[in-house]
Amino acid sequence: MTLIEEARKGRISDFVKMAAEYEGLDPEKLIRLIAQGYVVLPKNVRREDIEPRAIGMLTSTKVNANVGTSADYINVEEEVEKAIVAQKFGADAVMDLSSGGNLDEIRRRIMDVVKVPFGTVPIYQAARDCRRVVDMSEDDFFKAVERHAKDGVDFMTIHSGVNWFSVERLKRSKRLLGVVSRGGAIIIGWMLHNGKENPYYKDFDYLLEILKEYDVTISLGDAYRPGCIHDAGDRAKYTEFIVLGELVEKCREAGVQCMVEGPGHVPLNQIETSVKAMKSVTDNAPLYLLGPLVTDIAAGYDHIAAAIGAAIAGMAGADFICYVTPSEHLALPTVEDVREGVIAAKIAAHAIDLIKEGQSERARKRDYEMSLARKNLDWERQFELSIDPEKAREIHSKRKSESDACSMCGDLCAIKLVKEAFEGD
Repeated sequence: MTLIEEARKGRISDFVKMAAEYEGLDPEKLIRLIAQGYVVLPKNVRREDIEPRAIGMLTSTKVNANVGTSADYINVEEEVEKAIVAQKFGADAVMDLSSGGNLDEIRRRIMDVVKVPFGTVPIYQAARDCRRVVDMSEDDFFKAVERHAKDGVDFMTIHSGVNWFSVERLKRSKRLLGVVSRGGAIIIGWMLHNGKENPYYKDFDYLLEILKEYDVTISLGDAYRPGCIHDAGDRAKYTEFIVLGELVEKCREAGVQCMVEGPGHVPLNQIETSVKAMKSVTDNAPLYLLGPLVTDIAAGYDHIAAAIGAAIAGMAGADFICYVTPSEHLALPTVEDVREGVIAAKIAAHAIDLIKEGQSERARKRDYEMSLARKNLDWERQFELSIDPEKAREIHSKRKSESDACSMCGDLCAIKLVKEAFEGD
């Protein structure tokens, strides 16, 4: 029996209790949200000692970090280090997007060090295992899913929203960048070459059977996410929204946990509309967003562009943020890029939680404690409460003031002056 089926029977496992404690929620409330499909709690039946991370309504906003090799750069040890660093700085989930090297070995090595939910995109391996992408058989699509499920993968991005109807909408669109989703492009290319429907859409019920056996959470991929501001909010994207909403219903009926992925590059004024539309047509399924990036010209700083978009998306109902690193659009990220990407996303996540129902009280308490530490010029407490304590301590120590204030103002520190004035009054 899957976790969502257990939830519908009102059964609260120790794992659910741990998740509820982490969120500061009543276990009864959390189990009801899971039963409705408004929250997912990814965990493959084959994984042990995983730290629970609930994603969705009333829970804290979560951050995912992507790692993995490319065909041009294969260094397994570095990808393992990235996974460790991502978790150290607060990643709530890690995905392996490897596309070069021994993918089975790489996935298992990375999974060995990941203590939070672990995700993959099986179509990458299905494509890499064939001489040419278009030579994949329909069985290859599903064999990759089953292989990852047997390894213990907790959640998988699967682009089941791609079908002939949506491909026709794409052909009629005036997109500048077409499809920027790697998984989506693989499937569309396969469909057009072979003249066949997407197996993940055509045989969706069979896909759910595999996922259900291992209690894998499906993340319904957004193949048509806009890859640039010009393409945001077009008919192709909204066509996929509707298909994904129908697939969410199928997942819930089958007893498979599911979340939905969202856009890409979206201007500020379209983010709220996009998020609310997705939440509406998917009946409040947990929403997993890449960014959205609010401009196309932030190369080298796309983690900032994404954090801006994520914060706005979170205000509208987004639940799960996929980090973006400074290397986005430029190169495979380094370990330091991973750290920077996680921190930027964690800042956005906390900003969301400050106003999120069910989490605002806890989030605001941390900000209040930081303000109290600043009032008292308590530097150790400030470092402790910072999202990146190491960097905060490093910056402060580089130019320490001779006073107990920081070197920006020294004895002219406004907080220090007013405090002393009142104490001497």
